[in-house]
Amino acid sequence: MSGSEAADAKKLVRSASGLRMVPELPSGLEENQKSPSCPRCMQCDTKFDFITRKHHCRRCGKCFCDKCCSKKVPLPRMCFVDPVRQCAECALISQKETEFYDKQLKVLMNGASFFVTLGTSDKSELMVCRLSNNQRYLVLDGNSHYEIEIVQISTVQILTEGFTPGGNTRAIGMILQYKVPGSEELTQMKFTASEDYSSNKKLSASWLAAMHKATKLLYESRDQ
Repeated sequence: MSGSEAADAKKLVRSASGLRMVPELPSGLEENQKSPSCPRCMQCDTKFDFITRKHHCRRCGKCFCDKCCSKKVPLPRMCFVDPVRQCAECALISQKETEFYDKQLKVLMNGASFFVTLGTSDKSELMVCRLSNNQRYLVLDGNSHYEIEIVQISTVQILTEGFTPGGNTRAIGMILQYKVPGSEELTQMKFTASEDYSSNKKLSASWLAAMHKATKLLYESRDQ
């Protein structure tokens, strides 16, 4: 069984902040430690007492009063099973990320067709590129077969051209650099969207947009 087909042995773990499903994903965030003793809300400066209780945001770990940390929002990047308490700033970020997990993640897993060029070769191969079900591999299928582990990806550059009617550039491909296990050298792949059918171009553009968002999440996880 290949790595992309292997199912992760997930289990529920009870943390101080709630139930979490582990293991974490490559784009996941580690749970922040609660802020040390803080006598006042870090947003409105209200003093904590027997009536005004102290709460902490599950994402940033800072201390807040109930008014400043009342929203319970899904936090899939920390693998929480249920929505958890977050401050207003973190809740807004988490809501935007939830859109990625609800919509764009499905686009990546469904896949799209690209002409793939390996290294300095002048030959390309039409392949279907998709994210594996366990979200840990980029799988390419054509006459050849590749499985690129997400954690081994070094850089992702989205290639664009022209402008759409709305004034935005159009994604037409990407350049991916990654390490092959056992080697310190980077391998490069170039992905170019097929020009055959307009429907395929739209699908490829949607896939590239989702990949661009996924890359940002991946970089954020590494910068923790």
